[in-house]
Amino acid sequence: MSPPPSSGKDSGTARILGSGTSGIAELLIFHPVDTVAKRLMSNKNKVSFSTLSPIIFRDHASAPLARKFLSLFPGLGYAAGYKVAQRVYKFGGQPWFNDLINKHYKSNFTNTFGERKGKMMMQATAGSLTGIGEVVLLPLDALKIKRQVNPEAFRGRGFVRIFMEEGTTLYRGWGWTMARNAPGSFALFGASAVTKEYVLGVTDYSRATWTQNFIASIAGAVASITIAAPLDTVKTRIQNANFERKVSGVQVVKELVKNEGPTAFFKGLTPKILVVGPKLVFSYTLAQSLIPLFSKYV
Repeated sequence: MSPPPSSGKDSGTARILGSGTSGIAELLIFHPVDTVAKRLMSNKNKVSFSTLSPIIFRDHASAPLARKFLSLFPGLGYAAGYKVAQRVYKFGGQPWFNDLINKHYKSNFTNTFGERKGKMMMQATAGSLTGIGEVVLLPLDALKIKRQVNPEAFRGRGFVRIFMEEGTTLYRGWGWTMARNAPGSFALFGASAVTKEYVLGVTDYSRATWTQNFIASIAGAVASITIAAPLDTVKTRIQNANFERKVSGVQVVKELVKNEGPTAFFKGLTPKILVVGPKLVFSYTLAQSLIPLFSKYV
């Protein structure tokens, strides 16, 4: 998703508060869908109508509707930390990388791709670099996923104790995470830029209207999630294993192809794509509204 355009008057504090608040609000609304997607991706058995409820709701499959719904909010604390940090990083990181590329490598991109395509490639490359850097947030992402699909791994331990005891184990799957984020973020910002440039006729991305940003964000997000889906499934299965069980990505791929077939790489893709539209519209619009508001006070 394209970050809120900087007008030069929005302070860094306002961008942090605006994008962070946007991340919290987005989390509260969309965390249940993310839980469903993660549990479907982690399920190694064939999915049918009769097994769908136990897969999604686990021990609460036969509980009343309200308790079923609340069971989709495991790991909310870790998810909040991850989502807020991720949104703040993405909203501020991609424009920073783009400015850096423009300052030092613009001529290289222009000479290679031409002025118009070079501008879009810089946007995509900046997005890819931002995505790779997200690996620093991996421990929060790993803990969030474990709470969603494998809560037994915690055994009553809190965040600080887990972090002290597990250490680098929380960075398990970092290579697969970077491998997923690089093309995923490239597609996110690249497809968004291509849509604005070629479909909507927007040459100055910062002047895009709400509707234009909505359309471009949907195109970018669908492209990103689809391209990153196979590696995302591998990353999720590495992360949701028990802390003491070391699982390699190659081992996950071999078992997945052998037991479930190649289509299993795209498990959970449908619910993620179905939520992309409203999720991006919501978070983008809220961030755009809150950042100027906070700028009046900080």
